[in-house]
Amino acid sequence: MEFLLILTYAAIAYAIFKLFKIPVNGFTLLTAALGGAGMLGFIILGMNYNHPYSTEGRFYFTTTPITPTVSGRVIEVPVQPSTPLKAGDVLFKIDPERYENEVKALEAQFADAMQATQQLRAAAETAAKTATAAAAQRDAALDIFERSKKLVESGAISAAQFKQSEEKYNTARSQAEAAQSEAARAALEATSVVGGVNTDVARIQADLDTARYNLEQTIVRAPTDGSVVQMFLRPGMYVVPMPLRPVMVFLHREKSGFAAAFLQNSAQRVIEGSHAEVILPAVPGRFFKARVAKAGAYIPQGQLQPNGTLIDPEQIKGDGRIIVEIDIEDDLTPFNIVPGSVGSVAVYTDHMKHLSMLRKVLLRMKSWTNFIFGEGH
Repeated sequence: MEFLLILTYAAIAYAIFKLFKIPVNGFTLLTAALGGAGMLGFIILGMNYNHPYSTEGRFYFTTTPITPTVSGRVIEVPVQPSTPLKAGDVLFKIDPERYENEVKALEAQFADAMQATQQLRAAAETAAKTATAAAAQRDAALDIFERSKKLVESGAISAAQFKQSEEKYNTARSQAEAAQSEAARAALEATSVVGGVNTDVARIQADLDTARYNLEQTIVRAPTDGSVVQMFLRPGMYVVPMPLRPVMVFLHREKSGFAAAFLQNSAQRVIEGSHAEVILPAVPGRFFKARVAKAGAYIPQGQLQPNGTLIDPEQIKGDGRIIVEIDIEDDLTPFNIVPGSVGSVAVYTDHMKHLSMLRKVLLRMKSWTNFIFGEGH
């Protein structure tokens, strides 16, 4: 843009020399050069500070690396690159046989556990009935023992008969205690639950749910509306759930955000809400009205991440630029502007407004120069 100013001044100076027939000598040339340098210097410095300009603008977009949740061999890849997809559409399928077998095995274990639970309940009921019968026999033996104790004291029965009734009572009491313990143990096994479910059943149910989830994950689906870009996955490849090795990249169908990087020298003039204009090489000869949405939230070179080494300032390259989010107000839908496209941005402030007009003229001239390009010529 400074080059455009110099060319404009040179054209004006040439026209003045010709129009007014000013003699061309060392004095007039030096005067024109020094005057032009001073004037252009003031204009450039005033514009750069009060109406900053950046060529580091770009449409940024978000992608999601697709990594499978389970490992296995790919059997089908129905998706095509850059084809519009809906959320839930199939991206690729993994051989489900291993996971189906795991589900079947756990379903069989679950059925056995449910049957065992029924058996435990039946055993508990039987043990409870046995304990009740043993308690009745104990009570009967106790009654006989107490009556025999009174009879032996009166001499109605012999000591041997009394001894026999005592032994029967002790045996019945021991059997009743054993039956009660067995009933308590059986009841504990039958009523051992987690969340109202038998512990063995709950454990196998959890494993079965996990196996069914893994089986569902053999079909990998689109997370949102969008498309797959740079898709190299093919049937027969083996995929693993490793975050560092995604198998494809998913581009979300959402509006790209536009941001520009400005030098720190003009940071005080780039404020939120300021008017701006954007030109794009993809649309030569046009300019688009915009506004500063977020003004310089950070400088990337200053970021810190936890690691095992101390900060070495000598390894930080460059001063860095402030990142400014720009909201383009004009409609861009008539133009084919793909995510990642670059652009230039000029921000206009309330300071030295007369220079903003010159900035606008230069920005439009710069936009027309986008028609001039070549590739390999």
